[in-house]
Amino acid sequence: MLLWEGAVPVFRVWVRVGGKRRLKHLDLSSPTQSLLEELIGSLCFFCWSLCPDFIFKRSRVRTLTGLFGTPRKDLRPEPSSSLLCLPPRPGQLPKALGGGPDCGCVHPPLQDGPKARPRRSHSSSQFRYQSNQQELTPLPLLKDVPASELHELLSRKLAQCGVMFDFLDCVADLKGKEVKRAALNELVECVGSTRGVLIEPVYPDIIRMISVNIFRTLPPSENPEFDPEEDEPNLEPSWPHLQLVYEFFLRFLESPDFQPSVAKRYVDQKFVLMLLELFDSEDPREREYLKTILHRVYGKFLGLRAYIRKQCSHIFLRFIYEFEHFNGVAELLEILGSIINGFALPLKTEHKQFLVRVLIPLHSVKSLSVFHAQLAYCVVQFLEKDATLTEHVIRGLLKYWPKTCTQKEVMFLGEMEEILDVIEPSQFVKIQEPLFKQVARCVSSPHFQVAERALYFWNNEYILSLIEDNCHTVLPAVFGTLYQVSKEHWNQTIVSLIYNVLKTFMEMNGKLFDELTASYKLEKQQEQQKARERQELWQGLEELRLRRLQGTQGAKETPLQRLTPQVATSGGQS
Repeated sequence: MLLWEGAVPVFRVWVRVGGKRRLKHLDLSSPTQSLLEELIGSLCFFCWSLCPDFIFKRSRVRTLTGLFGTPRKDLRPEPSSSLLCLPPRPGQLPKALGGGPDCGCVHPPLQDGPKARPRRSHSSSQFRYQSNQQELTPLPLLKDVPASELHELLSRKLAQCGVMFDFLDCVADLKGKEVKRAALNELVECVGSTRGVLIEPVYPDIIRMISVNIFRTLPPSENPEFDPEEDEPNLEPSWPHLQLVYEFFLRFLESPDFQPSVAKRYVDQKFVLMLLELFDSEDPREREYLKTILHRVYGKFLGLRAYIRKQCSHIFLRFIYEFEHFNGVAELLEILGSIINGFALPLKTEHKQFLVRVLIPLHSVKSLSVFHAQLAYCVVQFLEKDATLTEHVIRGLLKYWPKTCTQKEVMFLGEMEEILDVIEPSQFVKIQEPLFKQVARCVSSPHFQVAERALYFWNNEYILSLIEDNCHTVLPAVFGTLYQVSKEHWNQTIVSLIYNVLKTFMEMNGKLFDELTASYKLEKQQEQQKARERQELWQGLEELRLRRLQGTQGAKETPLQRLTPQVATSGGQS
């Protein structure tokens, strides 16, 4: 029995021992009351399910804990109410706990108190179905009404499309969903083909309908270790309607009747910020639409361009230094690539700082492979605009060069080749030595893909011409590594590629090649001589240590120990 005596809850259990019933008491007034109450609630449910004759008794109830520990306030029975509640059928909760049929007792109504938090669903919170919403009815077609009634009907259809439905339940409100889908299709067709429909009074209705449908709290990822390359993304359940809303928004922005001067009152900084937050959606279909829409917004609204670039920078910086999780980095970089391509010359200081402080550090994140192609394109676009940035970019890449991830190393080498394709000879001179020292380290990598990708530099005609013009600097930086790896690498494909590179160097400057070969062999002989001398020195030190150890052991012998052999000899002779 679960009993509250005053404000102190007491749990009483009848136990049969030897045919006699004994009453056990458990006081719940201890500091662990809340934990015990939760345990008791679960135990009561277990007893009700096993034994239909189990009796739940309450007297002067102050607080009752629900099945999962959620408190309910002030459940007080009427003075005339029975103290016994007949148990429910197995598998049901008593009505006092919020379930089961009426047990026949007089139960007081529950007062307002804390409600149990519903289980989190992985759908968007915006698409919660409202059971009390009005049922949608089809409206006349826009093409069937006279021009005087067109805009009024358009506003009614826009309001109708602002009604949300629950797509987690596939069979709920099928008629309403179909009515909204048909209305959205009609709006898309009307905006794309009918002239004169976009007048100033409908702009707020359009933006309101779009905002209601697309802006929502994105669900948390079901998998914290989500890998975009291997794991399947969570697709948006409301996509049948959401796709049409995005298509309508895109047609709205591309319409010949679109007036940015009117729309800028509604498409403001707050709207753009919420639009950027949607790029974190796991659904790639939604991000693709968002990418196109944001690019149109950037082109139409000149006053929002600086704000869009600034907010993109903030997203990237949070991604680099705080969360390292954002699903739409690739799409945002793709937009920025086209934006950078349109920058006027000379570049502003703001743009150069964006390259150095944002794009270069983006190479340090773990998920680089997801957006590396778009990132490399942005970097190359900057260098084509301003060649003087080349040294900053290459030294930045060398700073963030991966040490343990061979996949990222291959990507860095690919990006470096793209940069060298557009580099000017005057800028190549500034970075040739540190760059090719890193290339030489990649050639000596035991991972054959890294070594192979580094050796492909010599297959690029433009890079080869730069190397030939600066052979006196590049060849000494890589010759020793190439010669050594050609003798020691385990992969025969790499060895044959190195032989081709050495042959190219020999044809490029045979005299320098011979000098480096002789110098390398002499250096190796000197290293071997130093190694022998070092080994002999250590051997001499070891022999000296052993001699000293033997001398120390002899000095430690006492006079009695030295006389013992003599006494033993003289005793044997006598």
